[in-house]
Amino acid sequence: MDLIKKYFPGLTKRQLEQFAALEELYRHWNAQINVISRQDIDSLYEKHVLHSLGIAKIIQFVPGTEILDVGTGGGFPGIPLAILFPQADFHLVDSIGKKIKVVAEISAALELTNVKAEQARVEHLNTTYDFVVSRAVTRLQPFLGWVRYKILKTGNNKLRNGVLYLKGGDVSEELAEIQDKYRIYDLSAYFDEPFFETKKVIHIPK
Repeated sequence: MDLIKKYFPGLTKRQLEQFAALEELYRHWNAQINVISRQDIDSLYEKHVLHSLGIAKIIQFVPGTEILDVGTGGGFPGIPLAILFPQADFHLVDSIGKKIKVVAEISAALELTNVKAEQARVEHLNTTYDFVVSRAVTRLQPFLGWVRYKILKTGNNKLRNGVLYLKGGDVSEELAEIQDKYRIYDLSAYFDEPFFETKKVIHIPK
């Protein structure tokens, strides 16, 4: 929690309570349905929560923004972002039902009324969004193929509507495969911890 307070000092009392509740909730549900590796659960706030919030260093979602989290797994980056942006709406999808069960239970426990959790494949969704977020679900080229027509052309945020993809390591090979324009934001510019040295947010505008 100290990491979250360090980088997001303006949180409300309610947000602080919700972020603080994450550890117990994830430990409880992870013991039943493994959504986070056993070695990572002790680094929940750094490797999962703060990593997810890296997107919030790139954009402050305005009220009413619609965001799709593809392959959300245990709820990342969607749940931390939903806590931070209670006036934005988040649709968290994953093809694995037990993972969505965890997401739904944790969202309910946190009383996140701006989160919808659904077992679904993104290709089968008929809805559109301002932004699609994800955390290294697959290579960028196939991912963009799944979500290209799910993104609205116009929006109200300072950043153009599009994809916000959390990636680590060398992404040059993947980026060479796509035709789209993009911008890379290095999370090491925002977070001091060694974990973030190679972590990035890639913005691919619509």
